Amino acid sequence: MGHALAGEAGLLGLAFLVSEDRRAIPWRTVAAGVALQWALALLLTRLPPAIAAVLLVNRAADAVQAATLRGTGFVFGYLGGGRLPFQPTAPGAGFILAFQALPLVIVISALAALLFHWGVLQRITAGFAFVLRRTMGLSGALALGAAVHVFVGMIEAPLLVRPYLARMARGELFALMSCGMAGVAGTVMVIYADFLHGLVGHPLGQILTASVISTPAAVAVAAVMVPFAPGADAATAQLGEARAGSALDALVRGTLAGIPILVGIVAVLIVAVALVALANHALALAGAWGGGPITLQRLFAYPFRPLLWLIGVPWRETEAAAGLMATKTVLNEFVAYRALAGMGGVFDPRTRVILTYSLCGFANFGSLGIMLGGLGAMVPERRDEVVALGLRAILSGTLATCMSGAVAGWVVR
Repeated sequence: MGHALAGEAGLLGLAFLVSEDRRAIPWRTVAAGVALQWALALLLTRLPPAIAAVLLVNRAADAVQAATLRGTGFVFGYLGGGRLPFQPTAPGAGFILAFQALPLVIVISALAALLFHWGVLQRITAGFAFVLRRTMGLSGALALGAAVHVFVGMIEAPLLVRPYLARMARGELFALMSCGMAGVAGTVMVIYADFLHGLVGHPLGQILTASVISTPAAVAVAAVMVPFAPGADAATAQLGEARAGSALDALVRGTLAGIPILVGIVAVLIVAVALVALANHALALAGAWGGGPITLQRLFAYPFRPLLWLIGVPWRETEAAAGLMATKTVLNEFVAYRALAGMGGVFDPRTRVILTYSLCGFANFGSLGIMLGGLGAMVPERRDEVVALGLRAILSGTLATCMSGAVAGWVVR
């Protein structure tokens, strides 16, 4: 346990070094976030009914995704998730991000508008505010956005609190972005669990637990890096939201509002991935070094070695583990988990658990493109602020998942 606590302290120390205002850090929020992370880790790994309850909520998110696939399959056929007219030659070959995953943005936007029209969203927000303001000092909008990040993606969660985004404090907006980078959507958890079958025990439960416990860690790290004071009740932010005339009007408004968000995500994601490829091409011009071409993945692996040792990975295994973390950061966690699946013999069982939790997050350049495009379309008046916080969100999300790795290395048996 001592190593895990030391690792968490070291990661928070790194966040402290890059803090925007060290004197304004809300230490109550930081301490509560770390304590909640440990409590949830123990609860979800030692009490089976708790993980069963979380899985039940996750099935609701899966139901929304499945319903979306019915719509995309009807409109786009097999491109949108309909029946394939051929046999896929590789795992995941039939998955097309633009037609199967991203349209969920439009559905969530429509549902959020409907819930707001009915007053349900305001009541849920007030409920989260009541509980988490007293424990962590969070406003209701941030609390709700952070909580639903466990089950949906980095854009779908902010969509649920879209009416409140314009008036969020800078630190609260950053905390919301950090939570998005520190978890994965419920719709991909089964895929990653399948990759880890045979490497760790109960892989789906481990992936879900990782996403849950990384959320309070992300809030704690964000509060250190971009401090914020406990916010006022987010209910005042409703005043800027135009009221729909009926439930049908709310659905139409929400659907149309989701379209520019979806287009912005696709456009920025294309550019972000292209820029990573261009950077690797440029680095390759410098020639080979250390037995291979220079790439962003190799450069990013070096700082990850001491970081992984800090959270409990034996030094002899840090080189291979750092390569996986760098792959996750430069490319995405899908590629990293798939690589981990073929490296079971390289790591001891404890290291596999630490990596399972440390890799479980959207903190990568491709996801940054999705976040910038989505949030920039939701609150265009704060686009410059969102862009300025983007790279810091990758760092905060990475630190949060590594904190979860440190906790899991001790808690998971």
